[in-house]
Amino acid sequence: MNGNSRTDDRSQETQAQEPVVTSPEAAPDASAQPSQTAQPESPQAASEASAEVERLQAELASTRRRVDQLARAYQELEKDREEFKQRLSRERERMLDVERGKVATMLLEAVDELDLCLSMGGADASSGLAKGVKMIRDGLLGKLQQAGVERLQLVGQPYDPNTAEATDMEITPNPEEDQRVVAEARAGYRMKDRVIRPARVKVAKYVAPAKA
Repeated sequence: MNGNSRTDDRSQETQAQEPVVTSPEAAPDASAQPSQTAQPESPQAASEASAEVERLQAELASTRRRVDQLARAYQELEKDREEFKQRLSRERERMLDVERGKVATMLLEAVDELDLCLSMGGADASSGLAKGVKMIRDGLLGKLQQAGVERLQLVGQPYDPNTAEATDMEITPNPEEDQRVVAEARAGYRMKDRVIRPARVKVAKYVAPAKA
């Protein structure tokens, strides 16, 4: 029994010293690891990306056109607003001129009455009363001139129905004086470019002299 025991011990030592051989089936296979190489993009994905880019570019172009339209609309609105303000201002100024013209016309009628008083005074023009009336008349005319009222100078000028009313006619043998104003029955006035009171005038009419 002792001999068998030593033989068994030597067999166990021999097995411990021999290297352990691993089965090829148990070894890990490097080729079995998943590949880390990026796969090329498919044609379908590239087509979808291109279509998306085109869609975004179309939306951008449409947005720009819309912004341009809104900008032009805003500019037109501002232009219309400025034109409306200018029209409103002109209309307001015109109405004020009309009212000023009415007031000036009433004052001119007062001046006419003062002129009538002075003309009826005759030889008493140097009296204190006449001087006072003339002072009032001149003062009213001065105020009217400061307001922009000007007297029309029509005597010797061609007759214009826009500035005067022909209330009398005078025969003239001179053809150069035909249709010219020869006298004023009432003075005419303008304020700025508008006639607020037309004059009343005598107009010459040419008549060829009769031959004997």
